[in-house]
Amino acid sequence: MPPRARVTSSASNVLTLATLVLLSACASQPPSFDATRFEAEPTEATEPPRQVGPPSGSLVIAGGGALGAEIWERFLELAGGRDARIVVIPTASADEEFDEDWDGLDQLRAAGARNISLLHTRNPSEANSEDFVKPLLEADGVWMPGGRQWRLVDAYLHTRAHTALFDVLERGGVVGGTSAGASIQASFLVRGDPETNQTVSAPEYEEGFGLLLDTAVDQHLLTRSREDDLWEILALHPELLGIGIDEGTALVIQGNQAEVVGSSQVLIYDPADPLRAARSLRPGDAFDLGRRLPIRSFGEEVDEEEIDGGPDVEDRAATTGSYRRGTFR
Repeated sequence: MPPRARVTSSASNVLTLATLVLLSACASQPPSFDATRFEAEPTEATEPPRQVGPPSGSLVIAGGGALGAEIWERFLELAGGRDARIVVIPTASADEEFDEDWDGLDQLRAAGARNISLLHTRNPSEANSEDFVKPLLEADGVWMPGGRQWRLVDAYLHTRAHTALFDVLERGGVVGGTSAGASIQASFLVRGDPETNQTVSAPEYEEGFGLLLDTAVDQHLLTRSREDDLWEILALHPELLGIGIDEGTALVIQGNQAEVVGSSQVLIYDPADPLRAARSLRPGDAFDLGRRLPIRSFGEEVDEEEIDGGPDVEDRAATTGSYRRGTFR
């Protein structure tokens, strides 16, 4: 064998021997365990839906105008019936005094409510007192009529009265309201400007009561041609879900499930929608606020298979009843 060949063969033998020694050494030691190799990659399917509505109790958010008997009866039913203890907070109104003959109580009484009390102040110090909140500590339902939502902020935000609303829900009760009393229930306050209700947001009045998380609620939607206004807020706060409610209509919410009750429509504005198209919900329609998808029925436990994902992007652009850029298609 030529000298070069002998050297190459010798080197090969040494390399083979070294490899065998290394394999023998590795076999005598337990293999290292890389746990990260077995961790599932985060996906949308494994992420729990966000909590938007209250874990217990119910919300009724109404779009203003004349509300039909079906909305008042639903509110009273959720409170526990005709003998339920109902507290009405009329503070959004410009009136300074309210008595038992105030006509804002007429529709509740017509629905059969027998135990109604009024709770009102303009003074946040009074709203933060133990005596003031006593009626709320025993309430089965709370109703906030319309007016201007900034008045509710000035009187009640971050007071004992505000906290007591959460307590009503935790006891399984219901908090409802219409117009200003609807918008105030969201985490982001729409039209809170004390100067005008034409401005959709005001820097010092952007915080609502937060009974409905990660949302902005507008009202009188179609009647006052406000269909596009919520997009202004969502452009600055894309984490929010926009909810627009027309007059004579309400959204009943338990947990993350919502149902439309009344005579008109609710529009759902999802900034993640590539079409920038609000989804139209009509009376009887149900919606999952956490997953931001329609569901087949309200009040029933559903799994992923029960959720109707709706049409794809191309289909939604031509779907009858969806709202896009000022036109109902």
